[in-house]
Amino acid sequence: MRREIEETPQAVARLLEHSGAVLTEAGRGIRDRDPHFLVTVARGSSDHAATFMKYAVELTAGLAVASVGPSVASIYGAKLRLNGSACLAISQSGKSPDIVSMAEMARARGSLTIALTNTAASPLAQACDFAIDILAGPERAVAATKSFVNSAVAGLALMAHCTDDAGLLEALGRLPDHLRAAIDCDWASLAGALEGHKSLFILGRGPALAIASEAALKFKETCGLHAEAYSAAEVMHGPLALVGPDFPILVLAARDAALRSVIQSADSLAQKDAPVFATTDEVRHAATLPHVATGHPLTDALVLVVSFYAFVEAFARCRGLNPDAPRNLRKVTETL
Repeated sequence: MRREIEETPQAVARLLEHSGAVLTEAGRGIRDRDPHFLVTVARGSSDHAATFMKYAVELTAGLAVASVGPSVASIYGAKLRLNGSACLAISQSGKSPDIVSMAEMARARGSLTIALTNTAASPLAQACDFAIDILAGPERAVAATKSFVNSAVAGLALMAHCTDDAGLLEALGRLPDHLRAAIDCDWASLAGALEGHKSLFILGRGPALAIASEAALKFKETCGLHAEAYSAAEVMHGPLALVGPDFPILVLAARDAALRSVIQSADSLAQKDAPVFATTDEVRHAATLPHVATGHPLTDALVLVVSFYAFVEAFARCRGLNPDAPRNLRKVTETL
């Protein structure tokens, strides 16, 4: 897992260089179709990449995005009315029958289908109008890392080409260097706060909420530690009842339009005596974690996950666990 985390900057550079032509073609294909809405189909870490894309698409292209449950097609046999839409299906292996079934149904029902997969000749790639090889390279650790990042980067590149967003394309070109710096961010102070606790909240807003969901999954997968992702706004409602000195909180703050509200939530929670750690140096009461500012709100959120990956892999080993072989899990899960 550690080796694959460290390979992430090279994997992103490889994707941008070698899949650039099909990303451009597919992005322009979406623009030419001019869809009324977009749907995503994915599970696990791929679904967190899809959630990241939901915010990115809604913020950059003004298209409403909805996640469609794969079982709608594979188990329930429903035929959705998808004329005038685009469908983004994300799967590392491209083999899960439910994801493939949903993509096939979407295409048959009039949706422009795009596959993001790490297996170029997979059934999912063959089922879609456009197939993007994310070129993450072999990923043998059970916990997805570089494939998650490359899926998100491919999605961002698609939308940048669709909307002619030169600023986003420039930010993606700088991303490998920012990822290298993010891997070196030292979050060791968080480890001490987690010792002896069985659960924590991970907070974000907008694109960073998708990163929080991915981080919560990785805590479960690699550390056997229960973690739950929430919006930094939503946590101030019912979930607030759990917050106190025995409930750690990790706040993933990106430098975007939500930053001020995220800072306010972090400091408010810290004033309730919770151990709160935030990726911003603007908090007054929460502890600060080092972070990399990329100069673009979308890539700024994305680099946070690489800093987290480096932390959680080391934290798992400190707990005497093997992050490469989590209990009960295997690399590819094919669901119906």
